[in-house]
Amino acid sequence: MLPFTFTRATDEKSALAAGRSGARYIAGGTTLVDLMRETVERPGAVVDINALPYRDIDLAGDRLRIGSLVRMTELAAHPGIRQQFPVIAQSLELSASAQIRNMASIGGNLMQRPRCLYFRDVSAACNRRSPGSGCGAVGGRNRTHAILGTSDQCVATHPSDLAVALVALDAVVIARDTGGDRRIPIGQFFRQPGQTPDQEHDLRPGELIVAVEVPAGPETRRSGYLKVRDRQSYEFALTSAAVALDVTAGVVRAARIAVGGVATVPWRLPAVEQAIVGRPVSPGLWTAAGARAADGAKPLADNGFKVELVRRVVERQLAAVAALP
Repeated sequence: MLPFTFTRATDEKSALAAGRSGARYIAGGTTLVDLMRETVERPGAVVDINALPYRDIDLAGDRLRIGSLVRMTELAAHPGIRQQFPVIAQSLELSASAQIRNMASIGGNLMQRPRCLYFRDVSAACNRRSPGSGCGAVGGRNRTHAILGTSDQCVATHPSDLAVALVALDAVVIARDTGGDRRIPIGQFFRQPGQTPDQEHDLRPGELIVAVEVPAGPETRRSGYLKVRDRQSYEFALTSAAVALDVTAGVVRAARIAVGGVATVPWRLPAVEQAIVGRPVSPGLWTAAGARAADGAKPLADNGFKVELVRRVVERQLAAVAALP
């Protein structure tokens, strides 16, 4: 770990001033501290923002507002979340370990860096860490890497389970700086690598995530998260699916579907949604819709299995959520 200065922000004004000066924000620190130890992240200054008042969980009518400093465990255990947004609670409970969930904040979870082994090895080529150096994963060990949203510059998967659920539910990220708040649809918040893989999100220098808002609807109550991984706990997804359905009188009235573990960003599946909305529920419907889950996939040497895996995971989760009471 390289030398850095550490301060604690006592109010929002001082936190935003530190951010404008280039300091990195830290709350739970479960990702940033690890990367600093490995010298992947090398901030000159770190500011602790835990004294800031972004800790409310507000279920008000047609929307949910989550403060960015709410801990993952707290949000997952909230009775209102478990009842009205089960896909959020489940995505959190299937993330990391209990100890990390107790520490990690919602804002920090969305700002996670890739888990790619080439990104985390400072001796390896990685365009995210060092633009222009190349991507070791393209021709290297890439079993866990992305098949959707990739480019010749980067094939790393997005690590967050929560982000997959929030993308499925059309959440909005609230970012704040000295000029006020900016609302960023979460589908636009995360950036595909393209030719600029080092630009991972739409947050501007000095901005601070203060909250996430999620619209409520009939489909958010009938929702769930399925995660397939190499081991049952404390492991990142090979493939995951967040599904929310409004099924009335045996017909799908609305559908929100996103997948993780297979793309460079949390990946929405509009083709799958369109294939089921307005149609009567049936096993054949889920099979036909799931077959669209890998549209546009570009598998690498070691991860071609993800094409069939994501199709089956989406089919299975569609059937499971449709069968919920």
